[in-house]
Amino acid sequence: MSSVASIAVSETPARARDMGTGILPSQRIKEMLLGGDIKPSETTHSILEDQIQPASLDLRLGYYAYPVDTSFLPGRGVKVLDKMRQLDDHFDNFKIDLRSGAVLEKGRVYVIPLLETINLKSEVAAFANPKSSTGRLDILTRLIADEATHFDQVEEGYKGQLYVEVAPRSFSVVVKTGTRLNQLRFSRARGKAPTPINASDWDLLLNEGQIIDSNDQTKKTRTSHKTGMLPFTVDLIGDGGENALIGWRAKKHTRRVDLDRRDYDPMDFWEPLYFRKTSSLILDPDEFYILMTKEAIAVPPAYAAEMLPYDTRAGEFRVHYAGFFDPGFGWNATTKKAGSSRGVLEVRSHEVPFLLEHGQTVGWLRYERMSEAPDSLYGQEIASNYQGQSLKLAKQFRPIA
Repeated sequence: MSSVASIAVSETPARARDMGTGILPSQRIKEMLLGGDIKPSETTHSILEDQIQPASLDLRLGYYAYPVDTSFLPGRGVKVLDKMRQLDDHFDNFKIDLRSGAVLEKGRVYVIPLLETINLKSEVAAFANPKSSTGRLDILTRLIADEATHFDQVEEGYKGQLYVEVAPRSFSVVVKTGTRLNQLRFSRARGKAPTPINASDWDLLLNEGQIIDSNDQTKKTRTSHKTGMLPFTVDLIGDGGENALIGWRAKKHTRRVDLDRRDYDPMDFWEPLYFRKTSSLILDPDEFYILMTKEAIAVPPAYAAEMLPYDTRAGEFRVHYAGFFDPGFGWNATTKKAGSSRGVLEVRSHEVPFLLEHGQTVGWLRYERMSEAPDSLYGQEIASNYQGQSLKLAKQFRPIA
């Protein structure tokens, strides 16, 4: 793998590069690396070229994991390690060495220093989310920065170490130094929100079928009053056959999952769910489900999209962990329209059973402008595990026959 030293950037003049607000693309992330805005915390672990995604940077676990009894935020004026020391004077005595691999047990919470540090400019902020495979394994991850008052957010001008809170929910997992569980994206705002999508641009995206099938008139009508917001619904029918697969439910008692493997039998870890005539599914409290959207969705090159948290007024369930879609997801570069990629939903019900119906709205995709189109797109110039996906488990499980 190439290190950051060999990463090339375009020759766009600096003045032109600095004009756009919005999410920074891969070529600007490369410039941040070369300029020292993003650096490895250890000189022995150079940042690799394949960490750079179209609109984000993969983050890597460091040398040690610290078991903690509670999730926390450090708060203003407090560093992460100092907060851990306040909670437990002897926290450093029980750290877990990740250099040769180690098990993170389900039901436990860990704080892990990452191999990347950042030195942001005053107009650039950063936002984190779990990687797709992390969410599909029911691993809760949240970025923590020194003095942070929010998870997964880094304020403009931040300089320092990054940490990740890791809480496996369904499976114990094997990780090691360098494992990638979450990713960081950067946004240039210059003291204001990124450039919004105006109504005429949004109507054009819908009418031309660039983000969803242009024949779906109902969907266009439902989004017309919410610029930049696309509702998505759940598919509980599949291909419509009597034994159509519509989802997966995690089994309660399984062996651990080594995140480096790619050959696990899904049936050892998951219970398949099939279409039933009622076209509905009862979500049991604290069970974990993998479902998919009814709609095929796409993200054009000049945009990125984020799956928003569930609205409790629509039911007590959570529909995502990994909520970020890179430019090019589901995009057909030949037709310039949405392709066949569905959104995969990582679903939990809380407190009480909840009846989910086919076609029920379960969330929103919020589209945001890129500061400029990236020099590589998801699923095209780079290898991407989930382009063209339907109902797909994490990459650690082999496809079913």
